[in-house]
Amino acid sequence: MQHDLFSSLDSFLSVPAGSGGLLIRDVAGQYRPAEADEVLLAAQRLLGAQVRGSDVMSSPAVVREFLKLRLGQLPHEVFAVVHLDSQNRVIDYVEMFRGTVSQTSVYPREVVRDALLRNTCALLLVHNHPSGAAEPSRADEALTQTIKAAAALVDVRVLDHFIVTDANVRSMAEMGLI
Repeated sequence: MQHDLFSSLDSFLSVPAGSGGLLIRDVAGQYRPAEADEVLLAAQRLLGAQVRGSDVMSSPAVVREFLKLRLGQLPHEVFAVVHLDSQNRVIDYVEMFRGTVSQTSVYPREVVRDALLRNTCALLLVHNHPSGAAEPSRADEALTQTIKAAAALVDVRVLDHFIVTDANVRSMAEMGLI
């Protein structure tokens, strides 16, 4: 997997054995050691490309890894939506709302509006818990039901709501909460 990851990223170059790192080509065409955040950003782009257009029902592990990498280390809450087409293929991943260390204001109207603009048939709701606790709160459950009801009015299904931590991705559907 590591070889595939780096061979598909044209701006990265493997460093000869023993040097212990990667080089990145800057805008002037010169190579310099890659920063950790640049490597993570490249990995996120690669996972995003694997997720976009994929059938989330046949590749849940890829989706979970993408979500963990994207949201797991953030020091603040982010609420995101994965838009799906009629075949449950990923149309887009959108980070819609950003909050504080312990909460995010989410507006169901905006989630539904965005779904209509993207011609979405189904949604995966996602948010992170910087605290590391992957259990949904009562507020998470209520928000999920509110968005589910609002989306249903325009024939958009909510398939799941994932809660992401640095170590875990929990599915509210698997917990029987959807």
